[in-house]
Amino acid sequence: MAGEVKVAGPKPDRAGAPRARRRSYEAAQRSRNGDTWLGAVRSADAELYNEARTLRDKSRWLVRNNPYAAKATASLVSNVVGEGIVPRPVTGSPSRDRKIWEAFQRWSFRCDHAGQLDFYGLQALLFREMVEGGDSLIRRRYVKKRGKGHVPLELQLLEADFLDPMRNGVLREGGLTIQGVEIDMASQKRRAYWLYPYHPGNLPYFYGGEPMISAPVPAEEVLHVYELQRTQTRGVPWGTPAMEPTNLLSDYELAESVRKKTEACVVGFVLGADDDDEDNLGLRVQDSDGREVERFEPGMIPRLHGAKDVKFNAPTAVGGYGEYKTKRLQEIAAGWRMPAELISGDLSEVNFSSMRGGLVEFRRLVGTIQWQIMIQMALQPIWEWWCEAAYLAGVIDLPYVPVEWSPPEFAWVDPLADAQTAAIEVRNGFRTWQDVVAEKGRNPDDVLDGIRAFNVKVDDLGIILDSDPRRTNAKGVQQPEQDEDAGEEPELSRPNRGAPRGRRARAASAVRPPGGRARGELRRGQQHHRDRLDDGRERPPLRLVGRDRVRRGPVGRP
Repeated sequence: MAGEVKVAGPKPDRAGAPRARRRSYEAAQRSRNGDTWLGAVRSADAELYNEARTLRDKSRWLVRNNPYAAKATASLVSNVVGEGIVPRPVTGSPSRDRKIWEAFQRWSFRCDHAGQLDFYGLQALLFREMVEGGDSLIRRRYVKKRGKGHVPLELQLLEADFLDPMRNGVLREGGLTIQGVEIDMASQKRRAYWLYPYHPGNLPYFYGGEPMISAPVPAEEVLHVYELQRTQTRGVPWGTPAMEPTNLLSDYELAESVRKKTEACVVGFVLGADDDDEDNLGLRVQDSDGREVERFEPGMIPRLHGAKDVKFNAPTAVGGYGEYKTKRLQEIAAGWRMPAELISGDLSEVNFSSMRGGLVEFRRLVGTIQWQIMIQMALQPIWEWWCEAAYLAGVIDLPYVPVEWSPPEFAWVDPLADAQTAAIEVRNGFRTWQDVVAEKGRNPDDVLDGIRAFNVKVDDLGIILDSDPRRTNAKGVQQPEQDEDAGEEPELSRPNRGAPRGRRARAASAVRPPGGRARGELRRGQQHHRDRLDDGRERPPLRLVGRDRVRRGPVGRP
């Protein structure tokens, strides 16, 4: 027909739908088997509106009563926090860094508002509450200054129950409140948290009929820590995907235990009448004393009248129980996002390669949690709180101090191979020595100061250790000694790293006053007169051979 317009596209089939569209996503098709997949199109906050309290209660119940949930929670806390994630100030001035670090250490022992934990204990409790309840809160509390060097700041840890979940909607002008979190509608930033004055779970037990009314607390005074899986306002307990498999495994083990107990209640039956004149038509069950039996007990042999025989009970063995439990534990571990061996504690079916491969993936997860949740949402804001309070109190001279965070060292299966790998990477320039030390949770400057102090001590005592690279190489062979100019101390025993060497050393010795010392040198000569020779040269230090001290002569002499 003239003027007819043809539209390009797939030809419809007999049902009227394009064939290509019907074949594109089979998972999106409705069917009797796939109807359970379909859910309402809701936001994360709408999904948590009615289920958050139920999920939190179930999660805590499992952690209290189920050994696998308790072990999973404890493993996550010990791997993510461990002994604590340590801050390290980096202002560029070692003396200033040391002063700031000492001030923070003094405060860290008294930072808990409840007076029970230190800064690192609060980290562990904060993360544990986030795993169990989905989210946790830290409130900043200013206290009265108690003397010089005291930072008037304390941290109060609050459970997720302190947030009022019934505060929803537009409660104040310009703000939208979602489950107790008030958000500014213009900037989409958090403006306040509606908190209860005390834990709502204590209301029927300790507070009687006192009314419990939540009040808004400015967002600048509260830290809300949780895992963002979507753009939700509140968090979800970490074991939520594993709740149903954990409960099913518990029910299965309970049913198996009841079945075994039932089989063990009756060992056998004694069939036969004690008296030939007794009526054998009635069936009665009696114990050994002739009393009728109404309930069975383990190891019991009841007597049945009416026949003459003995029948013993033969409990049936159930196959596949171990395999089922192993597979179910793997499913539970997947819900907790950790290796199954860490939950069950069973290492009988793993080898070195499989265990290391599982730990590599788990280590990436731990690092993600440490840097994207704990440090970003909790520790860095707490550090900024402390810097502000310490500066206003006159403890430090900067309102903000740059900081580096050192998570605890992640122990590997083969520490020798890890140490060798780190040494190779440092020698080839892939990493620095400072990076390796920081990964172990240590401060590189503190380690260097410790090495220097230790070297000075062993040099003064004349001790040579096989681990000293200045004296021995990696194979334990003594390093060749270097001749020093007359009147100078050996470079290896000189603890002053800033002392001049080479041409600078000769120029310094030329202007050295008689009987004096150049600027920057340490006065070690007065402590070692017994080791000086007549010509001014210094004797080599004492060498230990076994338990005997052997004093050698001057350089070049036997």
